[in-house]
Amino acid sequence: MREITVAEITDQVARMCVEANICLGEDVIKALRCSVELEESPIGKGVLQSLIENERISRCERIPVCQDTGFAVFFIEWGQELHLTGGTLEEAVNEGVRRGYREGYLRKSIVDDPLYNRKNTGDNTPAVIYTAIVSGDRLKISFAPKGGGSENMSAVKMLKPFDGEKGIIDFVVDQVRSAGPNPCPPIVVGVGIGGTFDKVAVLAKKALFRPLGRPHPDPVFAALEQKILGEINKLGIGPQGFGGRVTALAVHIETFPSHIVSLAAAVNINCHVSRHLERVL
Repeated sequence: MREITVAEITDQVARMCVEANICLGEDVIKALRCSVELEESPIGKGVLQSLIENERISRCERIPVCQDTGFAVFFIEWGQELHLTGGTLEEAVNEGVRRGYREGYLRKSIVDDPLYNRKNTGDNTPAVIYTAIVSGDRLKISFAPKGGGSENMSAVKMLKPFDGEKGIIDFVVDQVRSAGPNPCPPIVVGVGIGGTFDKVAVLAKKALFRPLGRPHPDPVFAALEQKILGEINKLGIGPQGFGGRVTALAVHIETFPSHIVSLAAAVNINCHVSRHLERVL
C-alpha cells in the first residue's frame, strides 16, 4: 500500500490553481490560432488575434488571463492501493485552493450562502470535487477554474428517447443561440448524454476537461460532435459576439447508459479561456 500525505496534495493543488489561471494549455492556444485562419469576419479575426495576444501577455507577466478566476472544480481519480495520511482529501484540496488563490493574487469569487447573505468566503473555497476510485496506487488530479459567466449559460433537459439525435442537436444549438455573446465566445461546449438528471450535468462538466482537438473515442459520437460544432458555427455569433464563423472552438460529448424511458441531456459552456490542468501523483 503506497502512502501519500495531505501536504503533497495541498502543494500540488496550490501550484495548479496559479498555473491554470495564468497559462492556457497548448491545446487551447492551438485552437485559437487555427480559428484565426477560419474566421472570415475582419472584426472577428481581430478579436481572435487580441485573445491570443492577451494570453501571451498573461504568460509573460504572470498575471491571470481572465479577471474571473472561477469556481475551483476538480475531478480526482483515486487509486485503491493509495493511502492518504495527515487528513482528508477534501481538506487537502481546499487548503491548496486557499493557498493558491492567496499566493497567486487570484480573485476570490465564492459566496457561502447562495441566496440570502451571499458573503464572500474570502479564499475561493469550498472547491467542487468529484472523485472516482480506480485501480492502482496513483492520484490523478484534474483541475479547471470555471468562470461564472459561461457557467450561467448552461442547462439540463430531460428529452424523450424518440427525440433522438435531432433532439440533442436542437437542444445544444438552441442553448448556444440563447447564450449569444454572454459566455465570451469562441466557446467550448461540453455535452452530457444519458444517465440521470444529476449524472448528465457532471458528464457535461467532465467533457470540458478533455483536451481540445481530441475527439470522442466512439466514431459515432465523434461525428456528432463535429455535426453540432458545424451547426453552432452557422449561428453567426462569432468571437465575443461581434459576428463571424467561429462561435465555438470545440464540442465535446460524454455519455452514460440511460433508462429505457429517458434521454437526459446537458450543456455546460466554457468561454474561450478554457482552463484545465492535469497532474498525477
